[in-house]
Amino acid sequence: MGEVHKLLREAGREVALRSDFDRRVVEAAAAYLASEDVEIGFLYSGWAQAALPHKRLPDDAPWQITTERVTLIVQPGLRAVPDGQPVSVGVPYGSRARLILLYLQSEAIRTNSREIELGKSLHAWLRRLGIPIGGKSMKDVRDQAERLSRCRMTFTIKQGNRTGLVNQNLLDTSMFVEDDNAQGSLFIETATLSDMFFQQLKKHPVPIEETAVRQIANNSMALDVYCWLAYRLHALTEPTPIGWRALHGQFGRGVKRIDHFKDQFKDTLALATAVYPDADVEVQERGITLRPSRPPVTPSSPRVVTPAGRGARRVAGG
Repeated sequence: MGEVHKLLREAGREVALRSDFDRRVVEAAAAYLASEDVEIGFLYSGWAQAALPHKRLPDDAPWQITTERVTLIVQPGLRAVPDGQPVSVGVPYGSRARLILLYLQSEAIRTNSREIELGKSLHAWLRRLGIPIGGKSMKDVRDQAERLSRCRMTFTIKQGNRTGLVNQNLLDTSMFVEDDNAQGSLFIETATLSDMFFQQLKKHPVPIEETAVRQIANNSMALDVYCWLAYRLHALTEPTPIGWRALHGQFGRGVKRIDHFKDQFKDTLALATAVYPDADVEVQERGITLRPSRPPVTPSSPRVVTPAGRGARRVAGG
């Protein structure tokens, strides 16, 4: 368990808020420890290793990111224009794209079906995460949903001296409806994951806690770091150092200088581990060291069914 969690349990939230810990970290950790929610989400392991951009790119620009084992390329999709040339809708980005992607994958695993209802179900899920349903927030959700529905992605995965290629659309079909509150803009009502992506998701799911996601839902880098740790830590057999350059390549593509990235990553790591008390990660001069840790969830609760037919629950920190 991290120091902030020990302080919260031994002295309480008010004392922790007066300590040297960042207020955001204390608030996230306190809300996480106080939550009784046991709902579990899932994502494909490839997304835990290589993620979407944090900020908007030019609408016609592709996205590429290369990490230790995975290269991800995302190509923006096109929207038809009556009596004109099709226009690029841009690559999905930011926290809202990640939340929609997490919802799609979690629902697919929960229902064991490629066909997913968005609409009211997505709204209800976003409300549980504390995301406002209306105004600019909902406009951002609609925009990212369309970007996700139209984009094409390629995962290149290295295993030893072998390289595999997964080249696909995320969705096979989408049903768009007019949004009465947005003057003709479109919103996805239903979606069907591509069969290849669905099969990869069922073979390589990473379980994460919804209550953890709720506390960091507005921070795209914290979401990426949390998912990465959920994927990496429990599979380790020994301490594993990760240098700043490798971390910058995976999480800091939008930050030009590594020294600026270091400060940002340290803050982000503190926020991500605030909602993952069992994560054993040490920040050092040359980077960080990951140590074998219990996963955020384990297959033992009957409330949530995993692809293998087993449940998952939160492991209490201690």
